[in-house]
Amino acid sequence: MNGTQRGFTLIEIMLVVVVLGILATIALPSYQEHVRQARRAEVSTVMLESAQLLERHYTRHGTYDAEPAAPVPTQSPPTGAAVYRIAVSTAAEGFTLTATAVPGGIMAGDACASYSVNQVNQRTPDDSKCWRR
Repeated sequence: MNGTQRGFTLIEIMLVVVVLGILATIALPSYQEHVRQARRAEVSTVMLESAQLLERHYTRHGTYDAEPAAPVPTQSPPTGAAVYRIAVSTAAEGFTLTATAVPGGIMAGDACASYSVNQVNQRTPDDSKCWRR
């Protein structure tokens, strides 16, 4: 053999794998919380925009019951895979918008898994992290 061998030993490769595993263990929860914050902001925006749409409809027609000119979204995000399902309940003098996290999704166990807002802007849950924009 006329030269030196080049390459990595098994121990060196195993150390790199262990270090990458530790970094992934630290980074994954942070990434998941970032995704949850983005989903919370998105659903709160959709809910508040829908409430404004219903308020404009009430101003024009004097009731929440009639069909609004623009439909209220049925999910958040409005296109693609649903993270929240949105339901609207209307009466002549009021409405309630409710968003519920899709079972088994990333938001299912979250404190902000269920949202609601009505015509007097009463919001649940009453947690500031849920309604931040």
